[in-house]
Amino acid sequence: MNLVYADEQGNLFDHPDWIGLGRSGDMIVELMEDELIPLPEGATMVGLPFTRPIGIHAASGEMRPLPGDYQAVGALLPQGYTRLNIPGYMKTDKEQKLPLFGYSAVVWKDGGFYVAAQKSDDPERWNPNNCDPDELKVGVDRLLAKYPENRLYQHLSNCALGYECLTASNTFLQRWEGAVPVSFSCNAGCFGCISEQPDDSGFPAPQTRMNFKPTVQELVDVMMEHLNAPDAIISFGQGCEGEPSTQARIIIDAMREVRSRTSTGYININTNAGLTDHIRGIVDAGLDLMRVSTISALDDHYNAYYKPRGYSLANVEKSLRYATDKGVYTSINYLIFPGVTDREEEIEAMIGFAKRTGLKLIQMRNLNIDPESYLALIPKAQGEIYGMKQMLDIFAEELPDVVIGSYTHVPPVPVKRS
Repeated sequence: MNLVYADEQGNLFDHPDWIGLGRSGDMIVELMEDELIPLPEGATMVGLPFTRPIGIHAASGEMRPLPGDYQAVGALLPQGYTRLNIPGYMKTDKEQKLPLFGYSAVVWKDGGFYVAAQKSDDPERWNPNNCDPDELKVGVDRLLAKYPENRLYQHLSNCALGYECLTASNTFLQRWEGAVPVSFSCNAGCFGCISEQPDDSGFPAPQTRMNFKPTVQELVDVMMEHLNAPDAIISFGQGCEGEPSTQARIIIDAMREVRSRTSTGYININTNAGLTDHIRGIVDAGLDLMRVSTISALDDHYNAYYKPRGYSLANVEKSLRYATDKGVYTSINYLIFPGVTDREEEIEAMIGFAKRTGLKLIQMRNLNIDPESYLALIPKAQGEIYGMKQMLDIFAEELPDVVIGSYTHVPPVPVKRS
């Protein structure tokens, strides 16, 4: 498996005399054949700025950086694929932070690119190639004209056309899972937040957070337009906003109004679930699906990343348990990172968390972060590191009733609505 690298102009090469490697946490590791799959459709190959690729010189067996002024290369996987290793590299300038993406190890073998990854869900609905730009523009223009005063549609039009967000695009294409952002504030200070960063973070936020409080009617407009089919999902809580449950009052009022008009489709919230009282109100108003973001079921790791304000992981667990007990289809948005998520103590804690909360689905989501910054932030490993592939096998064995996937699904059986 040949080392893949890039020159300063972004041209990609593979080196027949060098073996490609990966990383697990801060350890350089060999890539196993059973960890590699052909580069999926929709993946993007990128150079890692301020890095040098590390490989094994085949003739000498020596592990070292590739000579020359070259960059390491990683693959950005489409949704539905779980990365098993990050690229093997060293930084040439340790003060520089990599852009906020989830880089996966990539090599060249058998005449094509291969990545260290595993398919965890059907990626078809989230394949960017299924979003026709011309059709999207027609949908944007139609809804902006129909609701000229609705600031949510104006905001989402930039998310769809500017950021090419597929959830926002679905809102205008009126299919599958659509977005209804609601909050400009947050009760967490997530490290590497994609919509708001402190000036001294060193991470430029790749998206602009919404800067207004929508009205109930603006929410109802978007929700009623989208809930037009049995498998339609409309979701509060997007990357371009803060924590949606901070706006529980308008969410509850909008949900009640919508459910007085239609029972079609599913109402979902993507949340940190820290505001348990607010979550209870939203659940009781008729919530169907709830996806809770977490990076760990261990307090010290969770707190280091999320920097929760006025809540704890115990509140998150309580919210999930309440929603599950009320018939909501509950899942977690599990932010995963090779060499961290697959630690022995992390696996054990997450299995216990899933069992206590009655989770139905774990969505494996590749953490978009600068690896060195993240590893410096969180606790050091306490036990064995199993590897991501073995971790997934352990979850499948220990949690047979929990679906291991990658994105929000329509429940296999109808949810119970009060």
